[in-house]
Amino acid sequence: MQFMELVENSFFNGLLEFGLLTLAIYAASLAVLFVTGSVISKLNLRHPDRKIQQRQPSIREIDDIKSSVRQLVVTSLCLSAGLFSQYQGWVLIEPVELSWWSFPLFFLISVLLHDTWFYWGHRLLHTKTFYRFHSPHHRSVTPTVWSNDAGHAVDTLFAHSYYALIVFILPIPALALLAHRLFDQISAAVGHCGYEHFASFTARKPWPLLCTVFHDQHHQYFLYNYGNYFSVWDRLLGTVHPTYDTRVKEFERIYPGKNGG
Repeated sequence: MQFMELVENSFFNGLLEFGLLTLAIYAASLAVLFVTGSVISKLNLRHPDRKIQQRQPSIREIDDIKSSVRQLVVTSLCLSAGLFSQYQGWVLIEPVELSWWSFPLFFLISVLLHDTWFYWGHRLLHTKTFYRFHSPHHRSVTPTVWSNDAGHAVDTLFAHSYYALIVFILPIPALALLAHRLFDQISAAVGHCGYEHFASFTARKPWPLLCTVFHDQHHQYFLYNYGNYFSVWDRLLGTVHPTYDTRVKEFERIYPGKNGG
């Protein structure tokens, strides 16, 4: 009887800890969503000449915000599951101790792995079988800074179940994983903002980095530019939009002091 009570107490204590962790991550995610969205929206208003598509957004901002608030619950559960698994010692390899070298190294490794995860998951979502889960996100043909997290729960799981699973194969320090998730949310908001503020020669061939035009063209043309942080997979497999590099050059010219490399 005492053993069963111990098991029950342990289970409910664990459930409570998981719930509190998820709540904290969700609250932080909401804060990042609204702070990032507000800052970039003000930046957009200051630079109307940097608008990528001339058409107006097809989805009301309030609808994207409501959807994003819901989908961040799914994202928070995924990240919480990964961190909680580490904390409980359920992972195959203990996370590397946090240090001056382990943080940037595992942050970079995780970003590279997630880009691969995202590319192939994104391609899968564009197949006939799964597109019904991705189509709500593509209602935004002209995306805004609030569009990134908007969509279907299954769509969100395709991208963000990574955070729940990666801890079982990569001994990433918890803080590095949290930093990756923060970077992911901010960079994705920039990628959906509809205005090009970061075009440079590093965002076009032969460099692997991206700017906002990359994902904006994915929403505009649907069957191109599937990558998340890099263009490597798209370039290797021929899924970069034919005009992407040219469009980046066009936006480079409007930035004072930039010559395009």
